[in-house]
Amino acid sequence: MLQLRPNCECCDRDLPGDSEEALICSFECTFCPTCAERLGLRCPNCGGRLLARPPRSGAALERHPASTERVLKADGCAAVLQPS
Repeated sequence: MLQLRPNCECCDRDLPGDSEEALICSFECTFCPTCAERLGLRCPNCGGRLLARPPRSGAALERHPASTERVLKADGCAAVLQPS
């Protein structure tokens, strides 16, 4: 089951479990659309493709809530972000 991490690792934007905007790699590193685009849709941690994370909603989200542990890169992805 996906962790559904609650934020973008680069900018710390909230991405709740029912968000349809979160993008993830196969290791569940999580990014918002803006940062993912600036990353060239590649995870800065593993180099994998960033794809839409399926949202979890309703009773499923209540029974299996999203993670509350925020993951944030110390440099906010500044070293790997492409200029906008």
